[in-house]
Amino acid sequence: MNAYAQAQQAYSPVNAPTRTSRSTEYEVIARISHRLKAAIENDDFNALANALHENNKLWTTLGVDVVQPENLLPDELKARIAYLADFTRSHTLKVLRKQESAIPLLEINAAILTGLRTEGKIT
Repeated sequence: MNAYAQAQQAYSPVNAPTRTSRSTEYEVIARISHRLKAAIENDDFNALANALHENNKLWTTLGVDVVQPENLLPDELKARIAYLADFTRSHTLKVLRKQESAIPLLEINAAILTGLRTEGKIT
């Protein structure tokens, strides 16, 4: 490839769309939700435990993020997210002890995905 072709390639438009933080959040939550759903449907406790671990990490991250001073979300929304993070943590332990179903965790994620989708177009 000559210098002209290399320059043309370097400055040509990028084909991949730019990801927003909203679309990244959507993708992560959707991926984890898919794993949760598959584990529930397949009655696979090992896969469920792994998906629960990922989901718990996600919600821990979200819970920590909303208490940061630089987080610009409205206070009411931050409080709801913090509550959901706490609920997810405690409910996950019950699911792992086989005392509760994981379906409420899947429903929470689905509600968040709906909110992310309706608040702005996911690209």
